[in-house]
Amino acid sequence: MAIRKIAVLGAGNGGCAIAADLTLRGFEVRLFSRSESTIAKIAKRGEIELIEAGVGKKAAPYFMSPHLPPVVQGVDLIIVAAPSVAHEYLAKNLAQYLTDGQRILLNPGHTGGALHFANLLRESGCTADVRLCETVTLTYICRMLEPARVEVYRRTTNLRCAAFPGKYTADLVGEIQTVFVNVIAAENVLETGLSNINAIMHPAGMLGNAGWIEKTGGDFLYYREGITPTIAAWIEEIDRERLEIVRRLGLKPLRFVDIFHQAGLTSEEARASGSIYRAINESEPNKTIKSPASLDHRYIKEDIGYGLVPMAEIGALLDVKTPIMDALITLASTALRIDFRRDGLTLEKMGLAAREPGELRGVLEHGF
Repeated sequence: MAIRKIAVLGAGNGGCAIAADLTLRGFEVRLFSRSESTIAKIAKRGEIELIEAGVGKKAAPYFMSPHLPPVVQGVDLIIVAAPSVAHEYLAKNLAQYLTDGQRILLNPGHTGGALHFANLLRESGCTADVRLCETVTLTYICRMLEPARVEVYRRTTNLRCAAFPGKYTADLVGEIQTVFVNVIAAENVLETGLSNINAIMHPAGMLGNAGWIEKTGGDFLYYREGITPTIAAWIEEIDRERLEIVRRLGLKPLRFVDIFHQAGLTSEEARASGSIYRAINESEPNKTIKSPASLDHRYIKEDIGYGLVPMAEIGALLDVKTPIMDALITLASTALRIDFRRDGLTLEKMGLAAREPGELRGVLEHGF
């Protein structure tokens, strides 16, 4: 399938970077945000400025709208570049407009994203023959400097991608590679989901720096200054719990430092050392990124609710103990007064509540 017409759902950091880059490369791009004010600011400017390696280029997407139907109708590929908390809204509202042959890429899927999205489409009565896949993380390390102006620090390398059901991965990844050449095939969507580096490192960093964030409004370098040896030790324990889940699933166990390095986010020397503290502190693309201004941020809401919660839920299904993940979920629930175990991405929401451990690989390969 030749992909020429692309809908990008989400006009934040990732969505604007994708829309601008793909427009500059000759694709017909339609950009959606359910926030009318966000789209209005971009539309008023008429273009998105993409800054990379100090060079700014301007791109005018083919169409921009806060309404889904005109954005997605007739496109070949729908790229969901929105926080995972928006997946429910998008899946439920997309269900009636999807048509046979369309492809959907969750960029990224976070943890369990493709399972959740597919389950929502099914529950919403979608009958279109569409193909769904997800990446481990965003295709770009980027930040929005101001509306319609985004800086790309790095293009993610060796970006693993898998389809749900997995039997479509080879064909679908081949198609996605015509859009994002840095994508490579993963075994299934739990390999991608359990490689969610944001869920591994952000919750510990946010909760470990809670006082500093509240006192300064996030006026410090999040990765360079916020990830101390103690917080890195917490991250290491989260990674050990995650790796045990990966082993129980029969997937290839890749350490956080290996995933981080493969994505182009740290040095070979840091990877070889095995030190999570060193890997994060030597992350060149992340070195200037400041802390979120408050705890009410996606680094907690998304990376715990749609990162650690589904990891811990899958761990429980497989009888893997996750005490550090559980502790961070409890602390975050207390800090934000949100019951993440109830409101986060549970087995039920992923369509896995009635499954036995031995059924998982079959579901991942063949679908629900």
